[in-house]
Amino acid sequence: MVPVLLPLSLSHLGLWASGLILVLGFLKLLRLLMRRQKLARAMDSFPGPPTHWHFWHALEGDDVLEACQRLAQVWGGVCLAPGSKGWGRIVWTDQPSAPILSPGKGLLVLQGPKWFQHLKLLTPDFHYDVLKPFVALFADSTHDKWEEKACEDKSFDIFCDVGHVALDMLMKCTFGKADTGLSHRDSSYYHAVCELTLLTQQRIESFQYHNDFIYWLTSHGRRFLRACQVAHDHTDQVIREWKAALQDEKEQENIRNRHLDFLDTLLRARAENLSDTDLQSKVNTFLLAGQHTTTGGMSWLLYHLALNPEHQQRCREEIRSILRDRSSITWDQLGEFLSTIVHQGVTAIGPPVPSLCRELSKPITFPGGCSLPAGLCILSLSSSWRLWDPRDQSDEGQQKQHFFKYLFLSLAVCRNCVRQHFAMAGLKLSIALILLLFKVTPDPTSTLVFLLQIILKPKHGVHLYGHGKGFSTLEKSVE
Repeated sequence: MVPVLLPLSLSHLGLWASGLILVLGFLKLLRLLMRRQKLARAMDSFPGPPTHWHFWHALEGDDVLEACQRLAQVWGGVCLAPGSKGWGRIVWTDQPSAPILSPGKGLLVLQGPKWFQHLKLLTPDFHYDVLKPFVALFADSTHDKWEEKACEDKSFDIFCDVGHVALDMLMKCTFGKADTGLSHRDSSYYHAVCELTLLTQQRIESFQYHNDFIYWLTSHGRRFLRACQVAHDHTDQVIREWKAALQDEKEQENIRNRHLDFLDTLLRARAENLSDTDLQSKVNTFLLAGQHTTTGGMSWLLYHLALNPEHQQRCREEIRSILRDRSSITWDQLGEFLSTIVHQGVTAIGPPVPSLCRELSKPITFPGGCSLPAGLCILSLSSSWRLWDPRDQSDEGQQKQHFFKYLFLSLAVCRNCVRQHFAMAGLKLSIALILLLFKVTPDPTSTLVFLLQIILKPKHGVHLYGHGKGFSTLEKSVE
């Protein structure tokens, strides 16, 4: 009897288990559908185009960025009313939710005590006094690239060149590498970074790729892993070389006699429970995020200056008036010029990171009676000049400006960007040197098409002309 009952018992057990899994799966699906309908009903009070019963507005177009811009122009302006007291709470959170963004543990996606510990460790590394010696390195990276362009009288893709300048600055200033080997467009690391941003954006936009198990089985997932491996191999090589250099007594003496680089601080922080994995994550985060935001900010600023020659000339005159008869730029002078253009123009007109997602933690009611429930994701902020007016520089005007105008670099929220001073210093100095080297004008034969790949990218490049051989009177030396 036992041999007969045992198979029957196992068979019944399997049926019960299968039934339980099906019931739990059905309940989970029902819960998701009910939540989805609740959020959908909440949007009925807001004006908008007709929605599909299942896909809502996802069928508005294949180009997500273009569709969002078109919908915002036609239907926008209600949710982001400037008079709303609860508006700031929509995007105010120190708990990131980015499982798709990265499987790693960099500062961007960490949270809790570990995030605070690493932030406290790295923040002194980007203090004003620590960054002062980097001014000369900023200038070297800029001159090495743009002196060649000043002698050419033809259109060139500024986005690609700026990307290499930004990466070169990062390698020199934060990782102490004088010869970065990143001056050519065939850099495997540079192409790996571009591949990662493309694949990440495609995964965000494709529902079928949200599941990790499914994604790693697809060709997209395998491409992502290969690109990650190339990027990690590069950072591993940087770390290994620096560790080997620290074993050299002569090199140790050189380090003690100069400023500490970002990697110096990280390697010395291993005594504070910073593991090798944490070390690699920090290096990867600063290389990828730092290079992307600096590239985007510098490229779009130059593009808009090319479209507005009168503002470009005003910036050039401002730089010359500050320099007077000097042939070099000091750290103290960096804060005096281009502040309006960089802080106001880039953040509002051409932000490097055009989209951030925050989940509404509490229900909110806007003027006019429209309400949003908790759990809704807020994807974008309006760039209307009614909200952010970069022309109003009076004290009263500045007080009216909402501090979320600096959100693209997390300059005014709980999770402050620790390298914001480094990024802004490099951005302002590079723009100043470029404007002194030549004047930029748009290429009328090139059409600019935007792409959303985590950062704002051009589909066919940003083609500009650089005019003025011998335009600059600035020497390469920078104090």
